[in-house]
Amino acid sequence: MKVGLQFDMRNPARWRRDPVRLHAFTLELIEEAERLGIDSIWVSEHHRFPDDHVASPMTFLAAAAARTTRVRLGTAVVVAPLHHAAELAEQSVMIDLLSNGRFDLGLGAGTKYRMPEYELYGADPERRNTQTDERARQVRELLSTGGVTPGPVQDRLPIWMGYLGPQGARRAGLLGERLLSGDARNWEPYREGLLEAGHDPAQGLMAGSVNAWVTDDPEKDWQTVRSHLAYQLDTYNEQMVVGTDRPLPRPVDPERFRAGPPVLLKYFWCEMPETIASNIRTYTGGAPVDTMFIWASLPGMSEDMGLRHVQTICTELAPRLADHRPENEPLTAPPIS
Repeated sequence: MKVGLQFDMRNPARWRRDPVRLHAFTLELIEEAERLGIDSIWVSEHHRFPDDHVASPMTFLAAAAARTTRVRLGTAVVVAPLHHAAELAEQSVMIDLLSNGRFDLGLGAGTKYRMPEYELYGADPERRNTQTDERARQVRELLSTGGVTPGPVQDRLPIWMGYLGPQGARRAGLLGERLLSGDARNWEPYREGLLEAGHDPAQGLMAGSVNAWVTDDPEKDWQTVRSHLAYQLDTYNEQMVVGTDRPLPRPVDPERFRAGPPVLLKYFWCEMPETIASNIRTYTGGAPVDTMFIWASLPGMSEDMGLRHVQTICTELAPRLADHRPENEPLTAPPIS
């Protein structure tokens, strides 16, 4: 199993940093992670967040492509309904060319509650899932038929569908694309979708994120991690009600998340590398999970702590998962046809 890092470059007022330095340091951190052997880099997309967030993940990955030579570069995810298919296809090709065939396009519907970003782009949140599926089909068609020029380096540029539940997993299978979820519980509906649409399930592939902090001293690090985690969770929850008449939710208790089961955003592991590796093996079960990735840092965290976390992931977690192959995963992963 491969291991990756995820970045969103949020910049909270409480720990505000020069945004130029924040972006420059993130690129430096990506270079260091590649030197230490990380397999992939993933960047997410949001708009009108109170602490900035990455609004242009494809632009950032183009910069990362120019600074790296080996790691794969992916979006987790681009909010597909906010973009035209031709734009997505052409930007994907550009990153693929700049990286010499290292780009992965992760598409998702975003979240219905983020009304400000749908309003910013004049998009319809009620059709977000349908539009996401449509974008995947349209981008695949443009890339496979020469509908945009030039073409990508990869014969079949990977498209990952960022669906976290069983209904979305099935739709990813029907599309014949990869599933951006590492949860083994989504393997069966994904497999059913592949079979229903006539795709070989042996060619299905999954990847996803886990909410974790990897450390050699969990109790010491937790004293810092919990504050930044609480901020991350509280701001996400607050964004759920922006543009609605619902009241602000109560602040979260990070201790409950640390003790919670691995269900979407309702858990967080702050553990030693061997424990995180064991948890990931259990979480992915026998599903064909190729890659799991982890937040490199939490919003507002210091550069030193982020660097130490990345070093721990690269040197202590990744080697523990390098030889792990779920029982249903093929030795090679040919493109889905």
